[in-house]
Order: sequence, then structure tokens, then C-alpha cells
Amino acid sequence: MDLSGYTLYSSGLKGAEATFGEAAEKFGLAEVVFSFDGHKLARDKNVKILGSDQLQRGDISMELASKMLNRTYYETEKIRKVLQTIFHMVNSGHQVFVIGTIQEDGSVKGGTGWAVELAKMFNRPLHVFDQPTKQWFTWKEGSWKEDSPRIEYNTFVGSGTRYLSEAGFEAIEKLFADSFGARD
Repeated sequence: MDLSGYTLYSSGLKGAEATFGEAAEKFGLAEVVFSFDGHKLARDKNVKILGSDQLQRGDISMELASKMLNRTYYETEKIRKVLQTIFHMVNSGHQVFVIGTIQEDGSVKGGTGWAVELAKMFNRPLHVFDQPTKQWFTWKEGSWKEDSPRIEYNTFVGSGTRYLSEAGFEAIEKLFADSFGARD
């Protein structure tokens, strides 16, 4: 099976995103790691540095982000750039996979939650592996439904927590194996 037409988009941070990148490499998929000057990456292969004009295209109101995620984001340049980078990931990949924690209000914990909210706004197929329950969920009809997703589109996002559990690691490995067949 030729998988060279598939592309993973992430931001190469330690944990889930680096693991998504390693899995994509193992399966021979293309990978684009979005970043910005001065951002420290755990995975620095296939990096696309976003310039200020490109980052600006992903600019959002910190007030809007705070409201949508039910948390406070302060006006710091680094957080703004991280959120702008996440915009480029979700805007580039059609299907979105996230490893994290689904909270009681349906949002996902941490900055990863911005990828989830953007995927909802852009009406992208969205899947979250909830590490505490060790289960995949898909966003359907306004709520999370248990699921066993597969990579079904040739462009997709891999995002998530920096604090990847063993279950989260195994979920990524299984996602790729179920989608493309087992690899050594």
C-alpha cells in the first residue's frame, strides 16, 4: 500500500505530537511540523517555520479562545503564537486526532483544546483519545461518542498532550496499525 499521498500535520512538541510524527515516519507518510522562530521542538524533521505574516493569518482573540475553552489565556506573545500555529495545523489537515483529557464541560484540557475547538468550528472529523478512560471518542451531533476511529483522509492532524501516557502511546500505534496495517 502506497502511503506517500498521506500527510500528517503537527507542531512537533514532546509527547503526543512527537509520537504521531514517529508513527507517520514508520509508515512512510509525509509530515509537516509547523513552528515559529524560537519554539523548542521535540521532533524537528520536516519543519515549516511560520513567518509573522503567516502567523497573523491564524490570529485569534485571546478573549475568544479563553471563552471557548473555559479558561484564561493571558496576552503573551508565545501563547498567541502557539494558538496561531494550531490554526495552521487544523486548517491544513482534514481529519483531526488528539490525545488528551475530555473535561466535564466537553472541552479538552490544555492548549490541545484549541485544536479541538477549531476542528469543531471548521467542521472537521474530530477524534480524541481520552487518556483517563483509555477510550477514543468522536465528536458527532454535538457530543462525544465512543468510537474506534481510523485515518480516512489523506491529510490529518496529530495533536495532544505533552504528558503522553502508555495508553496514549498505544492508542497512536493502534490507530496507525488499524488504518494502514501492521508494521515492524
